[in-house]
Amino acid sequence: MMEILTQSINLFYKGGPVMYFLVICSLTVVAIAVERYLYYRHAVLNMQKFQAKLQPLLERQCVEEAVSLCKSTEAVVGRVTVEGLYAYQRGSSMDTALESAAMLVAARLRENLNYLSAIVTLAPLLGLLGTVVGMINSFSVFNIQAGQPTAITGGVGEALVATATGLCVAVMALVAHTYFSHRLDQLITDVEQAIAMVLNYLRTPIKTKMKRETHEIA
Repeated sequence: MMEILTQSINLFYKGGPVMYFLVICSLTVVAIAVERYLYYRHAVLNMQKFQAKLQPLLERQCVEEAVSLCKSTEAVVGRVTVEGLYAYQRGSSMDTALESAAMLVAARLRENLNYLSAIVTLAPLLGLLGTVVGMINSFSVFNIQAGQPTAITGGVGEALVATATGLCVAVMALVAHTYFSHRLDQLITDVEQAIAMVLNYLRTPIKTKMKRETHEIA
């Protein structure tokens, strides 16, 4: 174990100063992955069970009970749906309320994913930069004058450490970005289903409905 650790440290120093930036990138990927995983774990719910509970309430127009159901969950679907129900109770536009809530939720779900996308592109470039700098040093005149031809080939091998590290960091970031993008698409689909359900059953606001009924009675 100590031998592997020692070799890793030696490779790190052989990679040059760029390795410090690559370490920062890798730690950033890990931090974002952990944060997004924990957030998505609380944001998701069993959509079929939620629909099975919400649909009967909407059919009977039990808005207060539907609000309680939505507020009882931490999932993003509940947060979006409850805004539409509040708009229905106020007699305001549900479409606007639901659209605004969905946009805020989508922005929160996409948070930090752009950093992963940037690291996918940045990490290989940093690794390539470290390799180019290392090869320039390897082919320097001083190595040739010193009568050390093996220093050139050995230096090229060491310089490639930066490229290999950059590619590893990029692959790690790409895997994380792909996974969370897939989770994001699933959550947005659930939100769209919930919005469609609310609009289908509660399209007419309370105030408008009450006015119409009063007119008919009169």
